[in-house]
Amino acid sequence: MAIKSDRWIRSMARECGMIEPFEEKQIRTGISYGLASYGYDFRIGTKFKIFEPAGTGIMDPKDFAHVHFRDFTGEVCEIPPNSYVLGSTVEYFRIPRDVITICFGKSTYARCGVQIHVTPFEPEWEGHATIAISNATPLPARIYAGEGIGQILFLGAEDICEVSYADKKGKYQAQKEITVSKGHG
Repeated sequence: MAIKSDRWIRSMARECGMIEPFEEKQIRTGISYGLASYGYDFRIGTKFKIFEPAGTGIMDPKDFAHVHFRDFTGEVCEIPPNSYVLGSTVEYFRIPRDVITICFGKSTYARCGVQIHVTPFEPEWEGHATIAISNATPLPARIYAGEGIGQILFLGAEDICEVSYADKKGKYQAQKEITVSKGHG
């Protein structure tokens, strides 16, 4: 595997629609986003699902209760102390069949105790990524819509996989909005 450069990312975004909308350079107003040397800094949208536990219960990915979330739309979202929110990327991604990605949170947020959680984007996955954003502090934490939240790195495989995410008809394929757990027992 080899990490892909800015030249490759730019070419794939322009020619194949791998990232839409695509920003060809780093935009440094607010928390930066756009093309980096070996990755792409993606943005968080304006819609959020804020975790608010309803009574008692257990968080179970096989039997997920949607009642634990409050919908919120806005330019600034406050994450409750020791809690999390779900958000969706501004960008729509189309991952090539010979690529897998990994994502990391932006250091600006990490230094404030805010972390992002997202699984790799598998070969031929596409959609707006749902991002879990955790506040590990005992204070509320702010995140800013339309600004950078994380960076995606593209790893190119030496050969093509036998079965892609599209081939197996993955349950999160082509998602256009925040998607909560679809796990089933």
